[in-house]
Amino acid sequence: MNHLFLHCRPGFEKECAAEITDLAGELGVYGYSKTKDGSAYVLFITHEPKAAQRLIQEIPFRQLIFIRQWFAGGPALTDLPVTDRVTPLVSATESLPVAQEVLIETVDTNEGKELSALGKKFLAPFTQKLRAKKLLDGKSSWRMHLVFISGTEAYLGVSPLNNSSAWPMGIPRLRLPKSAPSRATLKLEEAWHHFIPAAEWDERLAHSMRAVDLGAAPGGWTWQLVQRGMFVDAVDNGPMDQALMDSGQVKHQRLDGFIYEPKKPVDWLVCDIVDKPARVASMICKWAGKGYCREAIFNLKLPMKQRYIEVKKCERRILDELHALGLKLEIQFKQLYHDREEVTGHLRIYR
Repeated sequence: MNHLFLHCRPGFEKECAAEITDLAGELGVYGYSKTKDGSAYVLFITHEPKAAQRLIQEIPFRQLIFIRQWFAGGPALTDLPVTDRVTPLVSATESLPVAQEVLIETVDTNEGKELSALGKKFLAPFTQKLRAKKLLDGKSSWRMHLVFISGTEAYLGVSPLNNSSAWPMGIPRLRLPKSAPSRATLKLEEAWHHFIPAAEWDERLAHSMRAVDLGAAPGGWTWQLVQRGMFVDAVDNGPMDQALMDSGQVKHQRLDGFIYEPKKPVDWLVCDIVDKPARVASMICKWAGKGYCREAIFNLKLPMKQRYIEVKKCERRILDELHALGLKLEIQFKQLYHDREEVTGHLRIYR
């Protein structure tokens, strides 16, 4: 249990490694990362035998930015016989905590997707054998992960049910609504799933709330707000989807999003403007500091280099400026599945 397997977006392996190294160091856990560009995963190998298990229990999963899903286990299981992969893999589970359920995963690459058929066929016989050997328990607080890297190589481990992603590989299965004006609509839907507990949606995403969407055109994020019954000021010089305008819930403000200010405070600010992260962070500080909104979801478009450092810099700036004003707040960042070269932030102000 000294290997921590971390799923991430392809191309962000270095950011994922930097993040886990920082967080582990804060707990006095030391090790090293093994990365390969474009592999969509990172291995963090701890010096202490069971330190990986400690990390997934003590680091809050919700604070992770570039890590989509994680689990603790051992080194790769290699040379799996094609004629019988079940037997050696079941044998390897005996060194792990008994789990409640099993997830068969791949990595988020083209090669990984080609292995998804193998995983689907493998799940039933693997689970059946685990139950026969009493290696699954419906009352356990652990989830088992099996990730095929190839037909003969896999990683096996466990994650806490209450401190990991509810989705395999950390990827939510969301469908693009036919009436949504752009695929960007899925970013906001995923952000709500990630940042807001389902039991709080009716209260915090309530009907008749007021919202502002900066950089709105053609209306992907505005569409989500309208579906929740909100009234929206859509701020953008570009054209908005006509069906949204016909809803009667949207006012199109043809203005620069960085200049616009609401006449009255609103419940929600959402922003997907393409600009420098520092400029967006400054705008978020202004909106929160002046009491223009209670919650905000916004994207930071990341530079090509030092992306992890840039996110942490923006986070620190927002925290420092708003704490200096005496505000109580909660802020989180996550590189969502529907993000690309960006991360999504969520800010909640407690008044």
